[in-house]
Amino acid sequence: MTVETTRATRTAGVAYAGSAYLLWGVLPLYFLLLQPTGPWEVVAWRVLLSFVFCLLLLTVTRGWAAFLAIVRSPRLLGWTALAGLLIYVNWQVFVLGTLSGNVVETALGYFINPITTVLLGVFVLKERIRRLQWVAVGIAAIAVVVIVVAYGHVPWIALTLTASFGLYGLIKKKIGPAVDAVSGLTLESFWLIPIAVVQLVIVATTPAGLTMGTAGGPHAVLLAFAGVATAVPLLLFAAGTRRVDLAVIGMLQFLTPILQFLIGVVVLHEPMPPERWIGFVLVWIAIAVFVVDLLLAARRGRRDTPAAGL
Repeated sequence: MTVETTRATRTAGVAYAGSAYLLWGVLPLYFLLLQPTGPWEVVAWRVLLSFVFCLLLLTVTRGWAAFLAIVRSPRLLGWTALAGLLIYVNWQVFVLGTLSGNVVETALGYFINPITTVLLGVFVLKERIRRLQWVAVGIAAIAVVVIVVAYGHVPWIALTLTASFGLYGLIKKKIGPAVDAVSGLTLESFWLIPIAVVQLVIVATTPAGLTMGTAGGPHAVLLAFAGVATAVPLLLFAAGTRRVDLAVIGMLQFLTPILQFLIGVVVLHEPMPPERWIGFVLVWIAIAVFVVDLLLAARRGRRDTPAAGL
């Protein structure tokens, strides 16, 4: 592989992954545009329409052979079912947080997600982590304590988001080589269809009822794109991770919470009292330590790896 080809591949990978994180970062604005649709109806349509969109993608990309191979494996089916439940929790809590005026707290969850991933690696995969990573974990833990004590409540939205997405990422890492992005999302959405149908039935019995088709044509079109808004960033992310190092992905992922934080503070004017700022500043210090560790590890890796032939 030539230097030019390698550089082009990495550039494409950064573009794909960066686009995914940018789309995830502005997702709160999309969900706010869906009002008066409530969070339970939004997630139900998101599940059902994601499934439909993925079926179309499997057909267009001729991915049915790979999909059927996964279906024939009970072990992989079990893992995709568990992954589906975790991503459902993540989706539902994220939309609940967004539509209840807690976008800043959703950002907090994704800021501390890399720290959660490190801890899962230690306690679940028995990985050894570097000293700077332990420093980052300690500072992030202090930040959460500060927010709980000073702000007066447990940031359950942030903690649920980071725990669910961290565990989801752990499962995806475990089954990643055997389950491609489209097949995985198809199965995860499939397992959630009963939950989505029950939610729609319950919402339909409330005084407000279902909003699909009742809040005007533009609203119906926006809501119909819930599946696309779900699947496209995931596919871009999968394309990006195949082309660039995890260290690059680790730094790009902070685009999402930064954008969410700015939307919450600048656009939606959510309250940021001093004690909340202190908690976030501590989180950002932990992130800085984490990124420095990534850069140092990447530099050591390049120094220890012999130059590839042209």
